[in-house]
Amino acid sequence: MQRQTAAATALILPAFLMLLAFTHWPAVATLIDSLYSTPRGSRPAVFVGAENYSDLLDDPVLFKALANNFWYALVTIPASVALSLLMAISVNAQLPGRALVRMAYFTPTILPMIAVANIWLFFFTPDYGLFDQFVGLFGLGRHNWLNDSDTALPAMMVVAVWKESGFFMIFYLAALQSMPPDLAEVGRLEGASRWMFFRRVTWPLLMPTTLFVVVNAVINAFRTIDHVVVMTRGGPDNATALLLYHIYDVGFRFWDTAQAATMTVLLVAILAALAFVQFVVLGRKAHYR
Repeated sequence: MQRQTAAATALILPAFLMLLAFTHWPAVATLIDSLYSTPRGSRPAVFVGAENYSDLLDDPVLFKALANNFWYALVTIPASVALSLLMAISVNAQLPGRALVRMAYFTPTILPMIAVANIWLFFFTPDYGLFDQFVGLFGLGRHNWLNDSDTALPAMMVVAVWKESGFFMIFYLAALQSMPPDLAEVGRLEGASRWMFFRRVTWPLLMPTTLFVVVNAVINAFRTIDHVVVMTRGGPDNATALLLYHIYDVGFRFWDTAQAATMTVLLVAILAALAFVQFVVLGRKAHYR
């Protein structure tokens, strides 16, 4: 018994130490840093308590970034989940060239986000880009998609949905393929339509996968920074400044590490609250048997 315990401890210990060093300790250190001022030159950091948190109320860019992130998540999460499910259903059916279609759907996932941002930067280029070429077919004039506060954030949403849907499709496809084929036969014998079978059988069985996908989609929506840096740098007029980008801007451009740590704690609190709500709401509908 002791030998088994020692062997199990030896197997778990490396992963536990890595988790402690690169996940738990940085989180604790960030919380501690949020209670101190930013060190400046020879002036060390001093304990300020909750002063950094009260200073967040005087940051108008933070509220703009939170609002942008709210709309960004509200659009990209349902769109990514719905599109990935449609893609999974389409490639799960018998169709010619199914392997090539699956590869085409999944290809954006394996591309680095920096490369994806540069590809879409060309698509959004005024006059020469794909979007201007398309709208030009209908007699519409040029449009600077990324330099217009009305279209910059929606343009970023399109990039995110295009990038993430293929990744989520893999999980839905695996869940669809694990379903017993007898269910579809019973549905046909009972005269159920495809929509009725999907709503009453397929969708409830996909709830555990949906819970996993939605949690990951929420995390992705609040950790977006790569294509913001490449495509807009938060502009125009902070129209595409998301929360993580604003944290990066404050921490590495203005070098206010204490304020950046405070906003990081806020970000973690938001993600924890959203995760709790997801597990409470969707967890009740997820059946694992």
